[in-house]
Amino acid sequence: MLWLLFASCTACFESFKDVTGKQSLKTLNEYTVLFSFAAIGAIVLLGVMLLTEGWPMLGPAFGPALLVGGSLNILAFTLYVRAIKVADLSLTVPLVTLTPLFLLITSPLIVQEWPTLADVAGVLLLAVGAYVLNLRPSAHSSVWTPLTAMVKSPGSRMMLGVAFLWSITSNFDKVGTVNSSPLCWGMSLFGVVAAGMVPFVLRQPVPPASLLSQLPMLGLTGVFNATAVGFQFAALTLAPVAQVIAVKRLSTVISVLFGYFLFKEAGLRERLLGAVIMVFGVAVMSVG
Repeated sequence: MLWLLFASCTACFESFKDVTGKQSLKTLNEYTVLFSFAAIGAIVLLGVMLLTEGWPMLGPAFGPALLVGGSLNILAFTLYVRAIKVADLSLTVPLVTLTPLFLLITSPLIVQEWPTLADVAGVLLLAVGAYVLNLRPSAHSSVWTPLTAMVKSPGSRMMLGVAFLWSITSNFDKVGTVNSSPLCWGMSLFGVVAAGMVPFVLRQPVPPASLLSQLPMLGLTGVFNATAVGFQFAALTLAPVAQVIAVKRLSTVISVLFGYFLFKEAGLRERLLGAVIMVFGVAVMSVG
């Protein structure tokens, strides 16, 4: 069960990354924040890799996986950071928990990993949790209100797009990791994401004073990101993609609590209940 420990560590550091990233987004644009934590993460992973394992042998599928996975992740991470900038952390972040729902379709097609009955049951609970997450107690509420809330909210729509994109990129993460190493793949992937942000950063420069004031927070975000990525890709070498990503989404409960206590976000009861249902879905998948 070493993969479960690694995936759980991923969840913790993912939540820390979201909190510090949202704090930086108060004064910086999403492109600068994304470039900063991706670049710092890539540098940290490169240093750790060279100190611990050296440069690994690259398999033949590494290049294609990096090309496809890196390109899609540029879009996914841009949507992700923009979503947590424009909407509540406790409302948007849990929606990426729906990634395993899409993985039930993409994993068999890309890496030939087929879901079990427990996977299907767990994913259904994740969908129910997402529904509860968007409940709004009101005399005018209907059964469709949570669904329309997800559709109408720009932050929610962007995060649903992220969930779908990551259901694809998670499979390429596994291919890339198997054809290199967890640290090498993480370093390469975030190097590509950082490079993809350069044109946007140059087009929308920020005042040096604002950047310097947020540099410590951006550094923390990068370190948290690198740590989460290292644990995630290590777990992917030991367990199926759907299970690793499902456990990673335990970060949603932590993010809901952070959103309430640190950013004074409303709707704790519904959002926490929705996140807990999602966690139960994760537990069902893990046991299965």
